[in-house]
Amino acid sequence: MAYDFTTAANSLDEFWMPFTPVRYFKKSPRMVVKAEGMYYYDQEGKEIIDGIAGLWCVNAGHGNPKVKEAIKAQLDTLDYVSFFQYGNPTAFKAASRLCAAMPKDFGHVFFSNSGSEAVETALKIALNYHRLKGEGTRRILIGRERSYHGVNFGGISVGGITPNRAYFGQLLPNIDHIPHTYNLEKNAFSKGQPKWGAHLADDLERRILLHDPKNVAAVIMEPVAGATGVLPPPEGYLKKVAEICKKYGVLLIFDEVITGFGRFGAISSADYFGVQPDIITMAKGITNGTIPMGATFVTNEIHDAFMKGPEHVIELMHGYTYSGHPVAAAAAIGTLDAMQDGKIWENAQKMAKPFEDAVHSLKNKPRVIDIRNCGILAAIELEAGPKDDFFKHCREASWELFHRGAMVRFGGGGANLYLCPPLILNQNHIDRLVTLVGEVLTAQAQKKVA
Repeated sequence: MAYDFTTAANSLDEFWMPFTPVRYFKKSPRMVVKAEGMYYYDQEGKEIIDGIAGLWCVNAGHGNPKVKEAIKAQLDTLDYVSFFQYGNPTAFKAASRLCAAMPKDFGHVFFSNSGSEAVETALKIALNYHRLKGEGTRRILIGRERSYHGVNFGGISVGGITPNRAYFGQLLPNIDHIPHTYNLEKNAFSKGQPKWGAHLADDLERRILLHDPKNVAAVIMEPVAGATGVLPPPEGYLKKVAEICKKYGVLLIFDEVITGFGRFGAISSADYFGVQPDIITMAKGITNGTIPMGATFVTNEIHDAFMKGPEHVIELMHGYTYSGHPVAAAAAIGTLDAMQDGKIWENAQKMAKPFEDAVHSLKNKPRVIDIRNCGILAAIELEAGPKDDFFKHCREASWELFHRGAMVRFGGGGANLYLCPPLILNQNHIDRLVTLVGEVLTAQAQKKVA
């Protein structure tokens, strides 16, 4: 039987959307059809400032010519080849360029397709590393409450986002968590890293001793917890975590899927916080959001532990069909070129303080109970909605902002509005975005917004 797929209806029914209340969305769809620079455009051609960099990922701005040129050139020569015992020059070049930009000792990278897969890869490498060292009893992985590490089973297990964990029953064994650092009473409206809370890292040592250090493999955390509501680490907290991990031979994994690739003015936030982890995961901004790609960076010491034994034996029994995909690798190279040629990371450093000042100017707007920021990341926490609709106020603000010309994400561990614009932002972009947020919050309180 012949099928004519060209006559299929163009409707909103077939696509099951991710992390979306689908029926709510279809009542008032927010559709975009074009993007350029700092802006999206809807079907009527209206300009919408991108306040969330797509989804924490379009750091070099939409339609960046360096990235587009790199992708097009790669498609003209090689669209795909497996990396299961074959290779392509673009992926090796991308790996070399990326590692050269990383903090000291991160000389190797494993490619995947997303942040979720980058985390899975990191967890597997950590477990296998200890086994290779003759410490196979190190099987326990420690995450943190209110942390987000993707939606694969490993990432959900070490993650601490309750709704993500609630629906899937028993997850991975050998998992523990330490407390989050959120404290509204002590740290509300802190600019940058809060002063209070470094002592919370002490719980990590207690957990390691509870399980016995010889059983603990790795600790994983976001330097700034992102999806839960942008929780910057208290001053001294991350250094204390790193010291505890080193003391007991436990690997420290930084999940930098959000904080990496420029949010702190460099490829990694490790130097910004003065901490040297053992493994770093990235995705999102690594290709400017154009082609799916994840990356797991490891120190030379970890990599070299695998490079022993017979040469014909696979050192890491892990990988994905698209690990090292040539078009994704080209996009990563193009993104690096865009960042360097456009001095985009330098711009992120320059605009961090103006961004902070502007966001905190919303402190006295209606329903605002906290504002948190670090680098070019911020969250505005609002009062919770009614008992049966916790996110009512922030959701309605997000929808109204779109209609007024700004894309701002909502949700997380509190009733948050997130601001994470592309790193090509200037003062005018900041003022426009923050002004629109302030106007909507005021209009909500005056019942001018449904």
